[in-house]
Amino acid sequence: PGATTVEMIVATTRAPSASAAEMFSGERAVGLSFADVAVSIPPEKARKIGEVQWPARLPADPATDFVTRRAERLDLSQAKALFRAKIARTKRGHALVFVHGYNTRFEEAVYRFAQIAHDSGAQTTPVLFTWPSRGRLLAYNYDRDSASYSRDALEALLQALARSPDVREISILAHSMGNWVTLEALRQMAIR
Repeated sequence: PGATTVEMIVATTRAPSASAAEMFSGERAVGLSFADVAVSIPPEKARKIGEVQWPARLPADPATDFVTRRAERLDLSQAKALFRAKIARTKRGHALVFVHGYNTRFEEAVYRFAQIAHDSGAQTTPVLFTWPSRGRLLAYNYDRDSASYSRDALEALLQALARSPDVREISILAHSMGNWVTLEALRQMAIR
């Protein structure tokens, strides 16, 4: 009781993981993949606003921890249909795209964005763009190259959102190296 759920659409250039415990790895994929993810946020009295309450043990307790309620891979047509349904529910046609930074594993990007979307209270459709970061402090060069590798995919995502008749506004929240990916994608769009 008191827990809330944040639903998001994920677009990623990460490769699917070989591990059943991890949806996407830190390695590069060919092209974009999509997912539908729902994260349960514990009740306000059991959490500190602005922080992710990571599970201390598994299975996680939704009364005190962030918990993944749903995580399903989607093909392009499923992702488009789901986005249209979600954006129609906001009535404002506002999409919020989050682009994480350097040293970020897939699950960290998902939980951080769920926390941001929940704590902001913004009436938006959350869209996570996650690029292949190995999530290690000493993998800076790999992450930088992965960010460069992903700028065309981010541009394609932004173009698709801009072409959607239901979208009236797109806000982008980018952190750290995610700013570089975002600016590169926007620069390419401006040149075109």
